[in-house]
Amino acid sequence: MTVQRGDVVLLQAPFTSRAGAKTRPMLVVQNDRNNARMANTILVFITSNVSRASEPTQVLVDIQSPEARHSGLKQTSVVSCENILTVVQSDILRTIGHLPDGLMQRVDAALKESLALL
Repeated sequence: MTVQRGDVVLLQAPFTSRAGAKTRPMLVVQNDRNNARMANTILVFITSNVSRASEPTQVLVDIQSPEARHSGLKQTSVVSCENILTVVQSDILRTIGHLPDGLMQRVDAALKESLALL
């Protein structure tokens, strides 16, 4: 399975403690050139815990908004850009949606903040 930047995917993601895993939505942030030529891709976590949505490393995806219409998310969530994971693309269960350019620009800014690239 080849994924594209901006795809919202499902992954059996490990807990930080490595004591288990759960299926959760993730966002593909790696560029499409590398997604096509490499077996791995870079993802960031998506969480329904929106309590930190105002932080500069978080991007709110409000499913009531037109720009989140094709996200595939079932509830308003936050793209958590400080929680980054590299996985083998074949470990991705499936693609459930895609974030539009406007939201991805906000993700880019949050990634820059998270990685101190500003």
